[in-house]
Amino acid sequence: MTHLKKVEEISATSGSRTTIELVYEALRRAILCGEIPPESRMRVEDLRATFGVGSSTVREALSRLLAENLVTTEGQRGFRAATISIEDFKSIVEMRALLEARAVRHSIETGDDDWESAFVAAHHRLAKLETDAVGHEDELVSDWEKRNRAFHDAMTAACTNVWLLNCRSMLYSHSVRYLQISFAQKRCIPRDVRAEHQAIFEAVIDRDAERAEKLTADHIFRTVPEIEARLAEMKLTA
Repeated sequence: MTHLKKVEEISATSGSRTTIELVYEALRRAILCGEIPPESRMRVEDLRATFGVGSSTVREALSRLLAENLVTTEGQRGFRAATISIEDFKSIVEMRALLEARAVRHSIETGDDDWESAFVAAHHRLAKLETDAVGHEDELVSDWEKRNRAFHDAMTAACTNVWLLNCRSMLYSHSVRYLQISFAQKRCIPRDVRAEHQAIFEAVIDRDAERAEKLTADHIFRTVPEIEARLAEMKLTA
């Protein structure tokens, strides 16, 4: 499914967002899923024609993506989709693990019954899919990605540090980009994560902040060898 199409087509199913928001969100999704490959030139005139909008709208959307490190620019050479590398991914993982573990601790310390109920519901939805997905991973991966993010978001939702949450959310999106690009040929649920999610869930519900922090960080770091192997394989077959 392409995210790059006329704004009129996008807006038909996107509610009352502004044109800039529609273009920004479409470009963002296209970069995150790899439809716009890493390091691809993103020419303003080409994008203006693709979306059927003015150049200023495209430039504003690209500027927002630049602030999220999804797009890069070099002087007057224009815009490119951000590159990928194992070194970059390791840096993303290191920072995401640090921030998410801290956010989990904050949530455990400050979360009320409503937060806990929402987290239990998010875990139930994820656990049900991960159990049902055995043997059908390729068919359910899109739904799993949504439920997995909902689980992690719900787990950290009681954290009151808005700066921490914003940075953590951006890093999560970059992590998803690496997963989607690395496994583009065969999208799948990475490794057997059911046990990992269950252990994290139990630690959070027990309000064991130290154990929850460690399990969350370990869970995030376990993605590195998988991505490293896939990126090496992609380089060999390119």
